[in-house]
Amino acid sequence: MLEEVPTAEEMIQLVGAPLYGIWTQLTARIEERYDMDRSWNSGGKAWTYEYKYRRGGKTLCALYAREDRVGLLVILGKDERAKFEADWAHYTRETQKIYDEARTYHDGKWLMFTPADTALFEDFLRLLAVKRRPNRK
Repeated sequence: MLEEVPTAEEMIQLVGAPLYGIWTQLTARIEERYDMDRSWNSGGKAWTYEYKYRRGGKTLCALYAREDRVGLLVILGKDERAKFEADWAHYTRETQKIYDEARTYHDGKWLMFTPADTALFEDFLRLLAVKRRPNRK
């Protein structure tokens, strides 16, 4: 866990104002649907920051930030992949392509999105609902 959470100004300087707007809109959409524990961490080798949503020891998703880029990681386990594939036709071509090209690890299929706009937000929310039913009205 990070000792100091980045400020809005630091995030804008890192990713740029347009992407910070995408970041804040996405976090708002997630937080209006899910009551989750949230934590800031180092982003590892590839990212500067990680902002993770967890509850009950299970991760819902993680947002990532680095210079001029934001990312959303959703990991689908075996049962979740089956649910996604059953609902395949309701996702955009872009999400289907990311799913097809995603690497499958021992703990699931890792879907990394790098949104530049809000076009895939509905897909993101549908994916999160596959992982966990929203717990806020």
